Amino acid sequence: MRNRIALAAMLAACTQTNAADTRFDDFTPLAATAASLPVGDAGEAAPFVLSSPNFTQVSIADRATQLARGQGNSGTWDMQTVNETGADAGRYLFTPFETLTAGVQRIDLWNPDYNTRTVTIVAPGTQFFVAGDASRWTPWGSYLTAEEAWSDPGAVTLPFGRLFEITNPTAAPGSINFVRRPIGPADIRVAHEGLVFDRDKNFYFIDERNDSHIFRFTSANPNATNGADFFAAGTTSVLRVGDGTAKEATGAYTWIALTDAGGAALPGTVVKTDFSGLTVLDGRATPNVAAFLGTGFDRPEDIEIKTLPDGRQLLFMATTTNHKVFALDLANNEIRLFAGRDTPDMATGAAIGNAFTNPDNLAIDAEGNIYIVEDQGGGIANIWFARDADNDGVAEALGVWATLKTDGAEPSGLYFDPLNPNVAYVNVQHPSSGTDRTVMIAAVPEPGTYALMLAGLGMVGWTIRRRRAG
Repeated sequence: MRNRIALAAMLAACTQTNAADTRFDDFTPLAATAASLPVGDAGEAAPFVLSSPNFTQVSIADRATQLARGQGNSGTWDMQTVNETGADAGRYLFTPFETLTAGVQRIDLWNPDYNTRTVTIVAPGTQFFVAGDASRWTPWGSYLTAEEAWSDPGAVTLPFGRLFEITNPTAAPGSINFVRRPIGPADIRVAHEGLVFDRDKNFYFIDERNDSHIFRFTSANPNATNGADFFAAGTTSVLRVGDGTAKEATGAYTWIALTDAGGAALPGTVVKTDFSGLTVLDGRATPNVAAFLGTGFDRPEDIEIKTLPDGRQLLFMATTTNHKVFALDLANNEIRLFAGRDTPDMATGAAIGNAFTNPDNLAIDAEGNIYIVEDQGGGIANIWFARDADNDGVAEALGVWATLKTDGAEPSGLYFDPLNPNVAYVNVQHPSSGTDRTVMIAAVPEPGTYALMLAGLGMVGWTIRRRRAG
């Protein structure tokens, strides 16, 4: 009887996740801080203060378990995505390691065995991969990550700032193909974090540094079925707002080409030779040249794209240093300040002030709501919900949706499962204990239902495969 009840509850929960809307926006905003946990506290397995009694959390992977199993795992787990398309879509969750010996791990969300569901598919230090940060599923069905590391103008040119592709990310770990992908023939280099494609398959990326920039790559072959062809040729441009002289400006913008249509660096751009002998376009130095002037933002980090009911797309960009999030209307070529310290607090109606600090990661739920993750230590690191009911690219209010309470850690890589609108994943990065972990958060009526759903992940996978086959 108990097994039948558990299975029935699990299947009911699965049905709920197929709804067109989400329950994640049904919450009461929290206060902006929560107490830290002491190192090693058993509570690290449930590390967040959540804003609704109907939200539940459970650890689905942790670094200590990986190390005990002999998995190469250098820690500092960062951004996340699932295999959003293709065979067994939604089964695997991918995360890079933001360390000096970076790698990539994969969690099998359909595997109910906690000890075996997570595997390292790119060993730490492969191809001297460092500071793995970005995670993005491509339109052609592969996985992209990139390095958050590049040299300052005038400094010795590093061999980093590279984009990497796993061309077969769902294959067996021993057969993974991890390849460097130059962004066009010019091979532009920056300190990567956010990566995103718009509906026309333009590819956007940032350089994470104060007084740095946002870029767009327009492929000469946007409908390519592989990364080699997509990135082989195309125009790389930098964002310029107005005349480009005002930092973090808003208003009308244009894209200033740094390469020709084939992707070769234009005369006057800053071209360097990196440590490995490759000729590259310096994406950090070039936008400071008058002919290629880009608008500077103080430490751009994550970017995400939201599609509005009328079909327009807004690109959101978090800038950490000055505590701002911007929204670019990609159809009307206008940028607006989406959120900052003058944005009202949902709980009080007053300006949020310095309670809103160091916005870093961004995420979008099934209804298009924007979530903003702070780069702060445990106990004060918040995840904010942004309310923009009229979709004008200016948030009416912010509310604390969750707070991380793990000592020494920051939340990273919040990601709402596109196939399960009431399921999200978030990493607890570099805690004092050294035990990075991935937490699954669910918005369900009763906590017990979610626990049963997690226990039946293997059956969920079987159910999905059966439906596809029918």
